[in-house]
Amino acid sequence: MNMGGGAGLADDGTTSSAVTQFSHAMWRRYQHLLDKSTPLVLYRWIFLAAIALIFALRIYVVQGFYIITYGLGIYILQLLIAFLSPQVDPEIQGLTDGPALPTRGSDEFRPFVRRLPNLSSGHSLTKAFCVALVLTFFSAFDVPVFWPILLFYWLVLFISTMKRQIMHMVKYKYVPFTLGKQRYHKKKAAPTDETNSGRP
Repeated sequence: MNMGGGAGLADDGTTSSAVTQFSHAMWRRYQHLLDKSTPLVLYRWIFLAAIALIFALRIYVVQGFYIITYGLGIYILQLLIAFLSPQVDPEIQGLTDGPALPTRGSDEFRPFVRRLPNLSSGHSLTKAFCVALVLTFFSAFDVPVFWPILLFYWLVLFISTMKRQIMHMVKYKYVPFTLGKQRYHKKKAAPTDETNSGRP
């Protein structure tokens, strides 16, 4: 009979519990730092620009990893489309009973609500650049490819996608940027003869 088998199972349970607790504590710390960075919009974008610059320098110095860069470009394009799209698609909204985008000047002002908010887009971009940067340290991902063809494919994809997105914006009359509520100023009424005729 194996008398020590039960002790081994108990050790596995405590080890996995300790790992779970540690990973949960790290996730909470990471989420806390993310929450603290929410009001620091400029610093978040500066950090993203620095990571992107480091990635670009790494690609330039190594002269490789163009497949990683192409994949990153496709992901950035996907995030851009989500950033420019409304949370509720007007095509689908006609089938449901949700609130509609204002289409006339007399409609109530509703700010543009993105499918991918600013904070989430910056966070996703930063993670993508960090993952891509880490992948450039593994030679298995350095697939030899003629990079001008990848650049051409990406430009064609970008132009066709942006054309479709702009046509969608024109068709449903929305702008993906909220500049605040439009204010209309009353024109001063010109004095009429009736008001002046009452004076002697």
